[in-house]
Amino acid sequence: MTDEKKLLEAAADLAKQCCARGDEIEQARRLPPDISLELARAGFYRMGVPKAVGGLESPPALSSKVFETLATGDASAAWVAFIGATSGTTLSAIPESAARKVFSAPETLITGVYAPTGRAEKTEGGFRVSGKWQWGSGSQNAAWVLGGCMLFEDGEPMLDQNGRPRMHMVLMPQSDVQFLDTWHVSGLCGTGSLDYQVEGLFVPEDQVVGYLNREAEALSPLYAFPSFTFLALGIGAVCLGIARAAIDELLALALSKKRVGARKTVAEQQVSQIKLAQAEADLRSARLFYYDTLQEMWESAITGQPFLVEQRRNLRLATTNAVIRSVGVVDEMYNLGGGSAVYRGSRLQRHFRDIHVAKTHIMVSQSTLETIGAHFFGLEPNISAL
Repeated sequence: MTDEKKLLEAAADLAKQCCARGDEIEQARRLPPDISLELARAGFYRMGVPKAVGGLESPPALSSKVFETLATGDASAAWVAFIGATSGTTLSAIPESAARKVFSAPETLITGVYAPTGRAEKTEGGFRVSGKWQWGSGSQNAAWVLGGCMLFEDGEPMLDQNGRPRMHMVLMPQSDVQFLDTWHVSGLCGTGSLDYQVEGLFVPEDQVVGYLNREAEALSPLYAFPSFTFLALGIGAVCLGIARAAIDELLALALSKKRVGARKTVAEQQVSQIKLAQAEADLRSARLFYYDTLQEMWESAITGQPFLVEQRRNLRLATTNAVIRSVGVVDEMYNLGGGSAVYRGSRLQRHFRDIHVAKTHIMVSQSTLETIGAHFFGLEPNISAL
């Protein structure tokens, strides 16, 4: 059996398990340790880790299909899986010896936050790190936690070769991180995306992502993709999975549900038929755009061709569009569910809450469309975030 088939079959199996334990996951406000361990053993956290240190270096389309499949069962589990896989790609940007130390076992989970809300002051052999970060998805089950930092030396910002302040993520042992009970939210409740902080923590320089660069020729095509792209791809895949689950849930409900005073079931009503057909068209077309543009970019990567700005733009448009169309699909299915959809016993209400939290992520926000639209107009927007 190929690695691809193993991963996809495991994703389908774990989606069912997580679906059955959805209430437990949501009430815990984090993934139960045994579920996180099952995701690890399936290889999901290793999909972004370099092969040289025991990872899978899975093609991004395969990773996205895994996240999408998991999300049909439980969006929180899928979200943590994508964060773990995305965070694993950072091991390609530190010395191999350090990467081996971090990824010491196949079950290792790395999570973290890219936002540079921490401060790292240069000291002998490394940095003293202080800071507080939000949205630490999956971090309570992780062995290592990333935090974005601005780098300083002698109290002054360190600058890159272009004279800009240097921002890097640092890898910190989870046991040295303080977690704050802040994750009380409406959706994606089971991701455990709480705040965390450190004060004066020493981090060796070989655990500062991108500070001691690896040789470019040693890197695989996977690591040619921008970090922000991985984040956006994961969000898009999770939302596509939520939307598919919402359609399936509505189908099961509509065949028997009759509104008060109605002679026909929801499924027999013309308005339901029209809305379902349109939802299928919206979801399938968004999914095709997503995977088509991703495959085009992957083909450039495996042939060693540099990414064109147009390719990066199109892929980010496809990921953001996947989220927008998926939100629309979930909203329609939720509305068609009527009063039945508002009860905790209905998965439609959870799909509604989960996807509306997912869409708030900055990687798929309105500002992304503004940048993309300006580029289509031939203007010169700041495309660094693409």
